[in-house]
Formats: sequence, C-alpha cells, structure tokens
Amino acid sequence: MRTPDLSLRAAGGLVKTAIARPRLLQAVKTAVAVAIAWKLAPLMPGVADEYPYYAPLGVIVASFPTLMGSVKNALQTLAGLVIGVALAAAVIIFSEPSVLTVSLVVGIGMLFGGIRLLGAGRDYVPIAGLFVLIVGGPNADGYSIGYVSQMSLGIVVGLAVNLLVAPPLRVSAAVKELSRLRSALGLHLSSVADALDASWPPEEGEWSKQGATLASTSTAVRRALAEADESRRINPRARIRPHDLSTDYDDLAALENVTFYVRDLTDVLAGAAWGTPVPVELPAVLRPALSATVRATATLVNEWDSGEPSLDTLRAAEDAAAAMTLAIHEHRELGAETIVAASAANLDVTRMLAALSPGITRDAPAKA
Repeated sequence: MRTPDLSLRAAGGLVKTAIARPRLLQAVKTAVAVAIAWKLAPLMPGVADEYPYYAPLGVIVASFPTLMGSVKNALQTLAGLVIGVALAAAVIIFSEPSVLTVSLVVGIGMLFGGIRLLGAGRDYVPIAGLFVLIVGGPNADGYSIGYVSQMSLGIVVGLAVNLLVAPPLRVSAAVKELSRLRSALGLHLSSVADALDASWPPEEGEWSKQGATLASTSTAVRRALAEADESRRINPRARIRPHDLSTDYDDLAALENVTFYVRDLTDVLAGAAWGTPVPVELPAVLRPALSATVRATATLVNEWDSGEPSLDTLRAAEDAAAAMTLAIHEHRELGAETIVAASAANLDVTRMLAALSPGITRDAPAKA
C-alpha cells in the first residue's frame, strides 16, 4: 500500500506534467469547469434552470489557450448572442416565425458575420437567432433568457477556472521557438561551409533546399511570440515570472534578417555550383576564405543559441569577413564578372554579422 507521502509526490508529479503540457492542462481545466457549470446550472433563478445544457457550452467558449484570449472570445460570443436574440425578438414583436422571417434573420445574421470586431461572436449571430425562433418557439422569451443566462454562467465559470488554476503563460514556448530558429540557422550555415570545402561542384544537399524551411520556422517564431505576448496580458503569473519580450522581438528581427541573407547566399552558391537560379562563377581560389567566413558565422550563431555568446567569436567572424574582402581585392585580376559571386556572398555574410552584432554584444558576458 502506498504511503501518503508517495501519493502526494505522485500527485505533485502529475500536476507538474500537466503544467508543462499546456494542451493537457487546458483540457483538464475545461473538463473541471464544465462539471462545475453543470452543477450550478440548475440553481439559476427563473426560467434559466430549464436550459442547463447551455452552461457547459459557455465554458467551452471561455476555454482559450491564453487568459486574454478567453476574455476576448467570451465577450465577442456574448455580443453575438445578444445581437442574434435581438434579431429574433424583432421578428416576434413585429411578425411571427415563418419560412420567410427565419430565413431573413439568418441572412441578416450572416451579414453581421462581416463585422471583424465581433470576432468569434460572428458565427453565433445567425445561430442564436435561429435557435430562438425554432427551438424557443412559443416560449421564445423564456428561451432567450435561459440561453443567454446559462451561456453567461458557463463563461464566468470558465474564466474563473482559467484565472485561478495556472493561467497559461506561453513565454517558455516562444523562447524555445526562438532557439529552434537559431539552431536551424547555425546548422544551415555549417552545411554551407561544408559544401564550400567539398570537391566542386558539391553534391546537391539539404542546405540548397532549406530556404522555405527557414522562412516557415521564422513565421512560427513570430506566431509564438505573439501568443506569449497575449498570454502575459491580465495574467497574474506574468508578475511572478517577469520576462521582457521586447528583447525577443529584437532578436527575432535580427534572425529574420539573417534568414533573408542566408537564403540569398544559398542562391548565389547554388548558381555557382549548378547554374540555378542564376548561373555565376565562384573562383576556387576564393572558396576557402568564404568557407572560413561562413563557418565562423555558424559558430557565432551556435554559441548564441547555447546562451554563451562571445565577443571574441564575433570579432573572429568579422575578421574572417574582412579577410574575404581582402582576398577578393587581391584577386581582382580575375575580372568583375568572375568575382561578382564571391563579392555578393561576402556581402551577405557581412550583413548577417551586422544583424547579429547587437544581440551578441548585449548577451555576451562582461569580462572582469
């Protein structure tokens, strides 16, 4: 038989696991909130207790990945319900439910769906109007009150549970996505350097096809940062775990610039190796210097991703880019058309270093 201490430890472990997995935590919180709303629904006064099944629906409406998103979604849904009920009420006051009036209410409700400010509530305008006229029928007044009241109860319960039980904070997920982009860039640059060191032209590798992957990773990071930013709003946990997202946005902007230059560098090298997308020449005498520059930049990005960026590594990369510039100058006898690819590639790497420099300088440990 388990001891109480072991049981408590097991329960604590389950709680930590749930918190570490936002989707699991949200599912558990929603299930608990639905149970609470279902228990409270019959206690509602007046005719509202006749429609208890709408309370759990209100909980689902208020169950959103972020606390601010839950509030926003709930308010928009309530606005949509009120508008839909008002449309149905207009029919009941001035006419009666029929094929024509029901169709008219649904049509007008769909027009309200074009109001972007209603957000999630846009879909509920025609639904609420239709339910009041068809399901409510002769008891449309009581049904409308019960519908809105029970939905409101469910929304309040859902928001309360979301607020009181570990309101989601998506900062860690955003930081991981940012690290994933740094790692992908570092790996890509290392692969490019390996290709430059290989026999020329190199075999077509993954590095020549990763442009779209880098772009999609960058988009995922921006989405994760936006979610993290929203998750901090009106979230009490944000005060306990402060985090300056403006720095992460600055880093993302720098990495997006680097991604652009990496894609351009990849196109230049692909053109030199296989003649696509634009055929260019890359003299063999300049490839070692370019490889050294790209590899030094890869090392810099990898160090930054590990959390230990070094100003010495930054200077080494800048020195490598300067050496590449000098090598191009020393071999200018090859002609402008011959060294244009090397010059374009070196310019791309130089721009990468310029984009990375502020973040590296900020995060590099100060020397005593």
